[in-house]
Amino acid sequence: MSPEASNGKHHARKRFTLFTEGDLLYRDMLARIGEARHEVLLESYIFADDEIGRRFAERLAERARAGVRVRVHIDAAGSLFWSSRALTKEMAADGVEVRWFHRWDWRRPWRYNRRNHRKLLVVDGRAAWVGGFNIHRENSLSVYGRERWRDTHVGFGGELAATARRLFEDIWRRRRGTPLPGPDADGNVLVSNYARGGRRYMNGLFRRLLARASHSIHLTTPYFVPDQRTQNLLGAIARKGVEVHLLVPRKSDVRLARWAAHAVYAPLLDAGIHIHEYLPRLLHAKTVVVDGRHAMIGTSNIDYRSFFLNYELNLFTRDAELCRQLETQFQEDLQCSEAVTSSRWKRRFWGHRILELIGWLARRWL
Repeated sequence: MSPEASNGKHHARKRFTLFTEGDLLYRDMLARIGEARHEVLLESYIFADDEIGRRFAERLAERARAGVRVRVHIDAAGSLFWSSRALTKEMAADGVEVRWFHRWDWRRPWRYNRRNHRKLLVVDGRAAWVGGFNIHRENSLSVYGRERWRDTHVGFGGELAATARRLFEDIWRRRRGTPLPGPDADGNVLVSNYARGGRRYMNGLFRRLLARASHSIHLTTPYFVPDQRTQNLLGAIARKGVEVHLLVPRKSDVRLARWAAHAVYAPLLDAGIHIHEYLPRLLHAKTVVVDGRHAMIGTSNIDYRSFFLNYELNLFTRDAELCRQLETQFQEDLQCSEAVTSSRWKRRFWGHRILELIGWLARRWL
């Protein structure tokens, strides 16, 4: 199925729009930015100075020149080797308010390690997008080609978009005391771990999502370095007879993270968890579907950095159509994956085990 065809079904949605192709997502975001009348709010872990980043910079600058208030929040560590001072200076010259999150400061060096990993766009407080897509050419079929990254994003409006706007304001203004958002009338909740108590709340929601499974958990993550508590939870769920399927990349842009993930394969396989490695290209999506009826989609990986260090933003939903689409996408990805078997894994080369140990020892810094 072609990328355009596979995403066509997503555009029929009224409440949520699911994106798995960067070109379609960027086209939608750029169009809505171009229609902005009052305000554009953008956060990105990576905002690259490349063909895609330039498209966004030009559209944002155009709206700023038209009198729309445009604010852009870029993570300093995440964009270190991707963005450029020239790009941000050009946007600022046209009236875009650009802010770098946690730039290096020798007086507070440890702050640099706590990153804003969120990817968020809010237009006029009425439309919002969140997910795993950064702003760079690696996500574009038309620019990067068939090896583009495989990712997932979701767009929405209404009450959740208003919540997204407030969550942007909180981190922009360094407000950590605002109340944690509750679910909307349909049980959907958009959660950031930036607020005071938000990290415990988000991690608790994630674990409760897994614990409610009665027959299946389908988890997709590019960086799988779970803490012991999460490993124990997944193992206990699988031992109860729940089909737990984990989809991770065969190719990775962070080799240490892949080695660290391999360090936990053996106990998870022994617990009955099914591990699949995605083959065609780099997998960057972050989704969980439980029993086909509950889901999480957002920016969090299943690793130490997302659980304990980075600032993240996730949508927890029970929307039937969105859950169905995420489940369908998982099954499509599974067809392009190879299962990791316990017997094969036990025969791996001893040198591989040394690399696993190196990755595991570095897990808190990946």
